[in-house]
Amino acid sequence: MLHPRPARSSTREDSLSDRPWSSTAPPGEFRSYVSAEETQKEFTIRAVILGALFGLLFGAITVYVGLRAGLTVSASIPISVLSISILRAFGRSTILENNIVQTTGSAGESLAAGVMFTIPALIFLGFGAEFTFWRIFPLALLGGWLGVLFMVPLRRQLIVKEHGNLSFPEGTACADVLVAGERGGSFAGRVFWGLGLGGIYTFLMNTVQAWTSQPESRPNWFSGASFRVTITSEYLGVGYIIGSRVSGILFAGGIISWLVIMPAIRFYGQLANNVPIYPSTIPIPLMTPDQIWGTYIRPMGAGAVAAAGLITLLRTLPTILSALKAGLKDVRAEGAGQSTATSRIDRDMPMRWVILGSILIIVMMWILLTFHPIPGAETRWYHNLFAGIFVTVFGFLFVTVAARISGLLGNSSNPISGMSIATLMATCAIFFVAGWTAPNYQVLALMIGGVVCIAAAIAGATSQDLKTGYLVGATPFWQQMGLLVGVTVSTLAIGTTLNLMNKGLEKYIPTEIPVNVQSLPVGVKVERDTFTYHGKNYELMNALGSHEIPDGEYLYDPATKQIEYQWAQGIGSAKAPAPQARLMATVISGILNQRLPWRLVLMGVALVIAVEILGVRSLAFATGSYLPLGTTAAMFAGGLVRSLVDATTKKKDESEASPGALYSSGLIAAGGVFGLLGIIINLFQDPEISTHVPAWFTSILRLPWSPDAFAFGPKIFGSWATNNFFGLVMFLLLAGSLFYFARKKLD
Repeated sequence: MLHPRPARSSTREDSLSDRPWSSTAPPGEFRSYVSAEETQKEFTIRAVILGALFGLLFGAITVYVGLRAGLTVSASIPISVLSISILRAFGRSTILENNIVQTTGSAGESLAAGVMFTIPALIFLGFGAEFTFWRIFPLALLGGWLGVLFMVPLRRQLIVKEHGNLSFPEGTACADVLVAGERGGSFAGRVFWGLGLGGIYTFLMNTVQAWTSQPESRPNWFSGASFRVTITSEYLGVGYIIGSRVSGILFAGGIISWLVIMPAIRFYGQLANNVPIYPSTIPIPLMTPDQIWGTYIRPMGAGAVAAAGLITLLRTLPTILSALKAGLKDVRAEGAGQSTATSRIDRDMPMRWVILGSILIIVMMWILLTFHPIPGAETRWYHNLFAGIFVTVFGFLFVTVAARISGLLGNSSNPISGMSIATLMATCAIFFVAGWTAPNYQVLALMIGGVVCIAAAIAGATSQDLKTGYLVGATPFWQQMGLLVGVTVSTLAIGTTLNLMNKGLEKYIPTEIPVNVQSLPVGVKVERDTFTYHGKNYELMNALGSHEIPDGEYLYDPATKQIEYQWAQGIGSAKAPAPQARLMATVISGILNQRLPWRLVLMGVALVIAVEILGVRSLAFATGSYLPLGTTAAMFAGGLVRSLVDATTKKKDESEASPGALYSSGLIAAGGVFGLLGIIINLFQDPEISTHVPAWFTSILRLPWSPDAFAFGPKIFGSWATNNFFGLVMFLLLAGSLFYFARKKLD
């Protein structure tokens, strides 16, 4: 039920705007911006609807950017500034209304991070045909609800009692933005400039194809190397926000992989006498840089990311234990009724709801796995009950960890991947000892790890939102209700976007490989007996860890007794590599099937240990070694712009509410929105789209569209459209706009 509150008087507004307030005041002196005795409109219909719409938008954007870059950034700041601007256009809004908008909307960004890091691993495990909206939606929903519920008993311990110790940087910055907006500060214009210019740039580059999106050089004098940069607006914006140091460490990891290890592999691979070296099925001298990266660098990167994630967890072990102890103590006190809310700003969701909600999630998980299993991955009822209990236990553990780390370092530094890997490794180890190593148990392990990962991602963002609410004087109960609404609504956008990208970026690549169905190679299985493509029936095969057929899904023709096409799904392709999800699949399959290329994995582990000994935090370096070089190079460009801005201005651009960070948020949003628009246009150009949509829809939009309906760039620009230099010049112009707006003061 919505809970509108009476509006305050104009006298109170004036006194509130002029009131001395500091978000970083020490515990003994701190007072919330809106006191507990004051009443304002808070959980209103317009605030909830606007927040839900932002959840849909930023959930979709985060999926798009995260699948491409493997990273996410906080959405609270841009949502806050947009909310202030939009609600003001519809009449006077309160600071607590704007806080509900950003709380509800930011749930979409954090939920998307947890989902895309894990659930797409279904594709890599050989269940790509089952990667549908109705597989993604319930898992995302359960994980999101779990993360919100488990943060309820932790709020007083981590947000209130630890004020002054845990900074929650994004939450504090968001509170500063909300208070500045209440006092008349204007930030939305800077976000809209980034959205507008970034949108024009992205549309011209991706859809019109006026210039190449990835200038690249593969010099003969440095065989095996590839110099490239993926010149998108979102990578530039992400690089600016994370700063020159983190983006530099990411780029350093990419340099080691692409310009040191890959040329070494090509150099020594010439001695192999044209014999493929596992895990490749192609001789090294015949491999392109992308094939070398996908075959040899990815397992190394997987070992590096796994090791870096576990090192990060071990480093925070004292924090984990203290937070768990305090959290359990608060849970017992709440359950015994010893802690009751004494004022509006202390009112949380009742503990009874949390306990009943947790039990309900276990039951729903059991029902989902028992009565709606993935074909070929069915498990017994007691396996599914075990999974539900495991999710709850690991969920509470890592929700506590995520919230604590988020308070110390910020949500962007939260090692969600490391927590997910730890969950998967523990789960798979138990499964291996129990003898549960079949493909169906791989899926069960992924379900457990996926829900826990989503819960931890939500908890990190939720803790920042609750910190913002604590600083401005919001009612925790209404924030928690807003988070549940945001999680539920944004799940729709996330599931839809994942499927849209998977379908819109897919390709069918002609591939001729003879196969004996009666004696399939190890690691190859028939995934589906019937698969129709271009009116012809095939058998769908999946290869994972095979010595004879490269990893992927294939269309096998029983008449010719050979594979004819590789079904390259959108997720996992060069345009959406989904690095974390592929890593999860590698860990699960490698442990349960004992087919992990351990020597390559251990090389990555050794690399991380060396980096840690040098005194560098290895998580960013490991992620950079795993991502394509073009991605990390573009982010480093954003970091360099940040350094130039800092060097040419008196005050360093450190705040998340700074001019450059706001403009960068617009660039990221532009890349996501117009990138998705380009994918939708590609789908509308599919010759077979009439078989997937209603006839009336095809008739209204006159589908399919011509392949060159929008791609007229090559006709206008000629050879410049594919010229590397021209693409770099356009990227430098976009970077110049970022430099200009980052130095231009806010109104």
